[in-house]
Amino acid sequence: MIIKRPSIFIYVNHPDPSVLKELCAGIEEEGVFFDIKEMDYDSPDELAWNAANDSMLGSGIGMCRTHAALQMRGIEKGHNIESYLAPDKEQSRKLGANSARAIKKLAFK
Repeated sequence: MIIKRPSIFIYVNHPDPSVLKELCAGIEEEGVFFDIKEMDYDSPDELAWNAANDSMLGSGIGMCRTHAALQMRGIEKGHNIESYLAPDKEQSRKLGANSARAIKKLAFK
């Protein structure tokens, strides 16, 4: 039997490696697990919405090239919590941390 741990899902399509690295670092700083999966969608909104709905925790990040978006289950597609077109290092890390802080019910950075 395969048991999946509760994780934030990050669905990506040709992600920028430096942005993805900082996103993951932000989640790790908050002590939450994450899983990265390559998908065929070209829209970060679509990726984030699917990631949030597939995640046991209800938090998902979609990333297409440098565009990254944070979505929570129960919120309409395209109405992201946070979204950046070309985030810098600090914004990328903050987006990852906020995805974890949302499920821990803590204030965003």
